[in-house]
Amino acid sequence: MKFLCAPGDLPEASSRGFNLEGRPLFAVRRDRQVYVYTNRCPHRGVALEWQSDQFLDPSASLIQCATHGALFLIENGECVAGPCAGQSLTAIPCQEDSQGIWVQL
Repeated sequence: MKFLCAPGDLPEASSRGFNLEGRPLFAVRRDRQVYVYTNRCPHRGVALEWQSDQFLDPSASLIQCATHGALFLIENGECVAGPCAGQSLTAIPCQEDSQGIWVQL
């Protein structure tokens, strides 16, 4: 497992981008659970964020692609609206302990 960040670096209902070993990733915390995905929209292969660390829609309830507005479920990365409906983001296995958030690349 590779260290991603300290638990306090990803507050509740927030998102944050990372580049780990050359791989663009982002993490979202919702309901005290952490989800990590490759930062790549399945529609065009572009990065998702509007600006640095902004991966969520205005309600912070869905992941949103800045390029085409596609919306993805936080819990599993499934696209529920937009040009890639039915496709999914690539999930990265992760776990959290008192020391940090860890990912399996």
